[in-house]
Amino acid sequence: MLVHPQFNPVALAIGPVQIHWYGLTYLVAFGLFFALALARARQPWYARNGWSRAQVEDLLFWGVLGVVVGGRLGYALFYKTAHYAQNPLEILAVWKGGMSFHGGMLGVIVALIIYSWRRGRPWLETTDLVAPCVPTGLASGRIGNFINGELWGRPADSSLPWAMVFPQAPDAQPRHPSQLYQFALEGVLLFALLWLYARKPRATGQVSGAFLFGYGAFRFVAEYFREPDAHLGLLALGMSMGQWLCVPMLVGGAALWAWARSRQEH
Repeated sequence: MLVHPQFNPVALAIGPVQIHWYGLTYLVAFGLFFALALARARQPWYARNGWSRAQVEDLLFWGVLGVVVGGRLGYALFYKTAHYAQNPLEILAVWKGGMSFHGGMLGVIVALIIYSWRRGRPWLETTDLVAPCVPTGLASGRIGNFINGELWGRPADSSLPWAMVFPQAPDAQPRHPSQLYQFALEGVLLFALLWLYARKPRATGQVSGAFLFGYGAFRFVAEYFREPDAHLGLLALGMSMGQWLCVPMLVGGAALWAWARSRQEH
């Protein structure tokens, strides 16, 4: 049985200025996204449509805005509605933590709609370019969660070789290091599958549909090992909030992929 190493959340302190590991993982996420999006833009079917470095830089700006605003608002809406309804100004206190992937995804969707409209591009063409570049950022964020010792897993059998005690948890039970499970599933594995799938030209919307379905499936599975939020617990059908938020992703992703394929065949 392992014990979480209790990393110092501050990576570097210069006088009163502190740089946190979690913030650095966001910088890594955005850097990886930019590099991968540039590589995608150079693929022949995107290059022919005029994708350039300047457009990818603009895309990064809108994406970062969508992630931060959507992620924060989504956390307030999905996970702590009553608290933030009574303390709305605390939504602005992003330094206190609290981000939602599903909220960030909705924020990015809105941001990409605005970007595509400004550039005169089909929205699904933009989302198809972006989709395979997202999982590495998710992987980076899960490493940040692990460093902070947050979002720990459900209790595990102490005989599990990688079962881990998280001192931040309310008890000393060995638990699943679910942050690392999510790093592997939603990050590394999803990236590998999507990157390989997107190496060939696909019908517009298929790569986006594959991302939605793939993330929804991997996150749904990972939630069985992740401790539900204490103030929410398990909801209807014994499912967590994260699992319920994945249901529309699974349905929508499969529907989008099938719709795109049917359009290609006709």
